[in-house]
Amino acid sequence: MRTRARAFWHGSGIGACTLLRQTEGSAILEFAIALPLLVVFIVGIYDFGGAFNQKQKIEQAAQEGAIIAAAQPTSDLLPAAGSTTNPDSLVPVVDAVFNSLSQSGVLTAACTPPGTAAGPAPALTWTYTIKNCSSLFPTDNLVITVNRGWVAATGAGQLSVVGTTVTVTYPYNWRFNSVIQLIFPGSNSYSASTTISESATAHNQM
Repeated sequence: MRTRARAFWHGSGIGACTLLRQTEGSAILEFAIALPLLVVFIVGIYDFGGAFNQKQKIEQAAQEGAIIAAAQPTSDLLPAAGSTTNPDSLVPVVDAVFNSLSQSGVLTAACTPPGTAAGPAPALTWTYTIKNCSSLFPTDNLVITVNRGWVAATGAGQLSVVGTTVTVTYPYNWRFNSVIQLIFPGSNSYSASTTISESATAHNQM
């Protein structure tokens, strides 16, 4: 009787160990499958949050630039008044946008405003391109477009409202893309960067 009992418990112990090993193996396999998806999920949340945060900072910089631009004189904009490629009245606008993005951490390299100026084309619109503004992505350029001739749509017989529109454009580089490439090599379905462009308008005061 004792011999049978010992054999029974001995057999039960072997079965339990085997079942435990199978359970542990299944758990490890499930974890190995779920881990890449979990990493993609976490990085995706972080990355989309970063893109939204940068979008908000660019929008704020455009608003600051539009407010300052609307308070600047227009005497140096028209060719008859001695217009140049980089009017003096627009330098504070570019500086304000640049300083806002630098202080908020969007620009991470020692680039210098106003960069390369072009304009006025179209009429009363100047474009400033400031190169090498990212320490990790040297090809990232900050583009600031200042349109001093924005006109509000008004009805017949009403006075036109003239203002300034400032558009700020800067790329956001996705970390999510690197994770996708690491987990699924050869996947090219996601762009490495997205250009974020925000505009703000203010009525000219002068």
